[in-house]
Amino acid sequence: MNDKSTFVELDQVSFGYGSRTILRNISLRIPRGKLVAIMGGSGCGKTTILRLIGGQIKPTSGRVMVDNQSVAALNTHQLFLLRRKMGMLFQMGALFTDQTVFENVAFQMREHTNLPESLIRNLVLMKLQAVGLRGAHHLMPSELSGGMARRVALARSIALDPELILYDEPFAGLDPISLGVIGQLVRRFNDALGATSIVVTHDITESLNIVDYLYMIAEGVVIAEGTPAEIYQSTHPYLKQFVNGHADGPVPFHYPAPDYAHDLLGDGL
Repeated sequence: MNDKSTFVELDQVSFGYGSRTILRNISLRIPRGKLVAIMGGSGCGKTTILRLIGGQIKPTSGRVMVDNQSVAALNTHQLFLLRRKMGMLFQMGALFTDQTVFENVAFQMREHTNLPESLIRNLVLMKLQAVGLRGAHHLMPSELSGGMARRVALARSIALDPELILYDEPFAGLDPISLGVIGQLVRRFNDALGATSIVVTHDITESLNIVDYLYMIAEGVVIAEGTPAEIYQSTHPYLKQFVNGHADGPVPFHYPAPDYAHDLLGDGL
């Protein structure tokens, strides 16, 4: 049965490389029109989930559904059609370094549509206006600050008014002002476009300010989920450590090692 209220669903999904398991029976549901965060420490499998949703990789077991289609079952043509509904903000922006700001945003329009150049020009300027960078349309990526580059990448990700927008660590490496600006733009575009958005991040403060719901991943499984208010109130040990940034807890400060006294005496090395 089709569920029109859900745009993305992972149902008991596992994935690994050889004997190394990344995800273990992950289940999550992303409702249409909502902004949902997938959070967790480095290496927990967050970006792997985005790659599964985009069809770059296939699950070892379980189902990945996007817009009521099983991604793994699609042929190449069908997968490309599905990806036309998606926008992607890559980690650190990933702008084309040999193209201007204008050309970066225009790229998808020229690649995937037959729109006349006059209309593409107007649409590009509209997207750049939305991120506050219409006046920077002639600049090269090397002339942009980190925050400006991320905003250009955001304008490029919404160039075709996607139904689903995927954000891979959109706040990484940004100063507090740029981080706040990007966070508000992510929220604004989700609502203005009527899109469904998935933000993969480990930035707890900004994410809890803008998202509708979030999933917390640790060691390849969902350990907690809920609204921002529910996450703040959670007593789960890992969640408390993550939210408060404690150095030690379920994620230990010390890498496993023999007794310290033995090493000092030369017995452990």
